[in-house]
Order: sequence, then C-alpha cells, then structure tokens
Amino acid sequence: MSLSPMNRRGALKLLGLAAGAGALAACAPSSGPAATSGDPLADNGVKDFNFTAWSLNEASTKDALTGLVDTYAGAVGAKITTASYPYNDYLNQLLLQVQGGSLSGVVQLDVAWLTTLAATGKLVDLGPLVDKGGYTDAAVGIGKAAGKQYGLPWTSAGIGLIGNSELLGKAGITTAPKTVDEFEQALRALKGLGGGVVPWAAMTKVDQLKDFIAWMWTFGSPVVDGGKIVVGDDASVEALTWYKKLYDEKLIAADVNRFDARALFSQGKVGFYEDAIGGRGAVTKTAADKELGSKLMPISRPVKASGGTPRHLAWGHALAVLQGDGSAAAAKFAATITSDPAYTAKWFKSAGLPPTTKAGLAAGDVTADGYVTAFTSTIGANTTPDPFWIYPKFAQIETALANGVQSALIGKASPKEALATAKSQMDALTS
Repeated sequence: MSLSPMNRRGALKLLGLAAGAGALAACAPSSGPAATSGDPLADNGVKDFNFTAWSLNEASTKDALTGLVDTYAGAVGAKITTASYPYNDYLNQLLLQVQGGSLSGVVQLDVAWLTTLAATGKLVDLGPLVDKGGYTDAAVGIGKAAGKQYGLPWTSAGIGLIGNSELLGKAGITTAPKTVDEFEQALRALKGLGGGVVPWAAMTKVDQLKDFIAWMWTFGSPVVDGGKIVVGDDASVEALTWYKKLYDEKLIAADVNRFDARALFSQGKVGFYEDAIGGRGAVTKTAADKELGSKLMPISRPVKASGGTPRHLAWGHALAVLQGDGSAAAAKFAATITSDPAYTAKWFKSAGLPPTTKAGLAAGDVTADGYVTAFTSTIGANTTPDPFWIYPKFAQIETALANGVQSALIGKASPKEALATAKSQMDALTS
C-alpha cells in the first residue's frame, strides 16, 4: 500500500477535525516557528524545553507523570515547563499554538493525530533515535507519518476482542475462536445461554463504527490501496453482509458504542466486546463481580480462513518533538521517557499502560500481569494504523463510513448500496 504524504496546506484543513475548527483556522496565522538550522537532534547546549501532555491534566496520571518529569529534570539539570489541556480540547489547542508559533518542545499525541501534526511541517524526524530505543516493530509503526518517524511510541496495543471467560465456559467454549466460522458458532452458543446475555457487544452506533475497518481487513479488503479508498469492493461488501447477518440474528446488540459495551460487560452480560487495553479499568471499576478482572480474556481477531493473520486497528500514545532551539534536549527526554526501563516501569505501575520496548515488556511487573501479557501478544503484536489517517479529513471520512455501515444494519440500504454511497462521500472528502 502506498501512502501519499500531505503538504503544509493540508494542515489547515485538519482544523476541521474538531468542533469550532473553522474559527481556529481563521485566527491561526499560517507561519510558525522557524526550523532549527542544521541537525535538530544535535546538542546545541540548550537544556530547557517545554512538555505538553493531556496526561498532566488527568487525576489518574497527573501526579505520576509530574514525578517522572521532575526526576528527569533533576537528573539532567534542566528546567522543563509543562502545560496540559483536557483530552477533548487537546488537538485544537496544539494546532492553534503550532500555527501561531508559540509551542515548542515535546508533545504527547494520540497516534491518530500524528499525521495531523506532521502536516504542519513543524515536527522533528526522530528516526535516528529509534534503533537505540529497542522498541518493538509494532510500536515503531504507530510513530510513523508520511514515511518518517515523527513520534516515539510511549504505549502501544491495539483494539481487539475481549471475552468473558466465565460466560464462554458456561457456553461450552473452551478455546478462543480462531476463524470467523468458529466465532459465529461461539456467538450462537452464547445466545443459547439466554438470561439477557449479549453474545457480542459490537459497535453499532456511528461514533464507534470505525471498528468495522478491521473486519473489512479480515475479509480481504485493503480499505485504502495506493492512496485510493476502495471501500465497496467485494471483500468489504462481504464483511458488511456478514456483520448484518449477525445483527439480524441478534448476535450483535443494537445501538451500542464503546461506553455502552463496557457498561454491559461490567454487568457480566456480554460474551465478547472490543476495546483498547485501557478498557480493563473501566469495566472492572463499576463491576459488581470483584473477580471480573481475572475473567477478561484478550482474543486475536478471528481470520477468514485458517492460516491468516489477525488484523487489529492500532491504538497508542506517542511523544513528538517540535522544531526549536530546545529540540535536541526535548528529543532526549522523549527517548528516555519512552525507552529507559526506570521510567517505563514507573509509568506502567501508575498508568497501567504497557511499554513499547522489548525490554519493557519483558520486565517482571509487566510479565506478572497476565492480562497485559495476553493483550500485547494476541492483539498488540498484530496492529496496523488506521488507513484513513493519511487524509486531512480522516475523522469525517470515518463518519461517512460509519453512517454507511449503520444504514445497512438497520435496513435502509443493502450492504453494497450502503458502501457505494459511503465511498462517494469519502472520495469527496479526500479532494
């Protein structure tokens, strides 16, 4: 698959990703901080830099991350100025400041946003630091955009199937389903339990139906090929036809998003649902069954035919570095925080998010956590970045796809018609 890099003009279009983005684009100047002359990773004697992260804004991670920053600052004799914004407003704030020339240093990014920031032309290529970090191949992949390593992976896993081992056992399912046919059989066995059990709390609301991308991959569609959207090909139609069949048989619940699925799973009513690794905390926190955590069973996505490779959408966080006088110092911080065992171990202990290095994943605290080990081996090891991230309007493109999938599920259009309509809308958003 060939990915087409975006240009600087595309960066302004990216402001349409969030509410109010039109106003942001109107007020943000087109110029930004001048690129550092020479090698931005070469030590120029500047020790101080800025660090912007939404994790500094969240109660569950603020103190732990502040401690890591203070430890590093003390070790290298640097002043690190921190800033934070709520996750939902974070991307808008970054874009405003990058375009306005007021932001530099290290920024925490959801990997979905990496191409967005790379399109501004203000990120440093961190490729020379990757080999020294000992990152896994899957983790390295989530830090790439437009063919360059603009992000160092901080945590990486994916979005995959989570089963309730107790319910599966009651349904006579003793091994994880490996093929689509075996998965169907498992869903029917779960339905046979009765008692309000939802066999699969799959995504059926528009806001989370991007999960369907991985099922199109499963049935053989590249989704995007040579920079062109191919949704509506035979394989994607076959995938949606299958998805609707399960929906019609009530093997999939109607009107469900991630939050609904977590709530149902926490009640012990769901056989399978799909989530990122951080979902464990959400489902166990509200569960009446205090042993539910031990029953979570990460499962590789079933393949269409035996011998196939499971496919999962990538998920994770990365640290990127903006050009500026302190870019070299900032890059060293990003590399240390994401790869030094002393820092990755502390972050895992406090945030529960797996490291992205081979050494980090082999650490005792990580290997002792059966759920994390299972998740990273069955799901995290086979992840692929969202194919729509290469487009400036990827969020709107995903919404067009989601609307199409939902229209087929509720019978407004056939799978073929629904995806053809979605493709037309998606193509218009790529121009």
